[in-house]
Amino acid sequence: MTRRWLVTGCSSGLGRALAGAVAAAGDLVVVTARDPSSVQDLAARFPDRVTTAALDVCDPGQCQAAVAHAVARFGGLDVLVNNAGAGLFGAVEEVADDELRAQLEVLAVAPWRLVRLALPLMRGQGSGHIVNVSSLAGRMGFPGLSAYVAGKYALEGMSQALAAEVAPFGIRVSVVQPGQFATGYGTALAETATRIPAYAQGTGEVRAGLRGMEDNPALSRPELFAAHVLRLIAADAAPVRVPIGADAYAIAGAIEESARDELAAARAFVEGAGAPDSTAPAAAAVPAPVT
Repeated sequence: MTRRWLVTGCSSGLGRALAGAVAAAGDLVVVTARDPSSVQDLAARFPDRVTTAALDVCDPGQCQAAVAHAVARFGGLDVLVNNAGAGLFGAVEEVADDELRAQLEVLAVAPWRLVRLALPLMRGQGSGHIVNVSSLAGRMGFPGLSAYVAGKYALEGMSQALAAEVAPFGIRVSVVQPGQFATGYGTALAETATRIPAYAQGTGEVRAGLRGMEDNPALSRPELFAAHVLRLIAADAAPVRVPIGADAYAIAGAIEESARDELAAARAFVEGAGAPDSTAPAAAAVPAPVT
């Protein structure tokens, strides 16, 4: 089965590796970047499978045009990958309102917009797969990445709700959570205009690690990410949230262990306060997790 893809953020890193892997596997793909000349080499390598489109995901008109281009060129859309992203380094106190809005626009609003544009096509054909590229920062907070973490948490919350909403239409939703990959993310990481020296010690180690990602030979390569996303699309079923990377499960495991400890401590704290008020309303039933 030949699938029709639209992948955002393909000029470098994970998106570029995925776009090339999709075409090499024989599928059709709209490869997007703010500057489409940066991905013309992929179109030259796979002229029958790759078409390019200019896409700044913060531009609603370009988002609409990119989805329309997929329909015009390939007749529809089977897989949408929201990969485009940007990072902002700064503690909560350092992040200004406009900087926060810009970060959330890229990480949460733009993927939501593209999902909204793709869903009528997928509902109409009774199938489709939406892949939202999150991060292990969507599972825990990292000092100095406050706005980025907020954006990834928002993306994950939307994705989990979306998975439940569209399952009846034959549409799957996946959230991939990369660990540390050797990409230019850390090099391109912006910093807040306001810097408060008091936070330097608490966030400096995270900042240094991010800046050195691209040249760190110990980190996973983008090709590994691409291979796992292709497997995810081909699989009949998979969990909604899938960590990816050599270090991903060690980090995710530590996060889950910390969450269990926190829950146990919270329960002990609440129960230590005495018997609950019998007049309080009963807790709502928790729905079964979506898989």
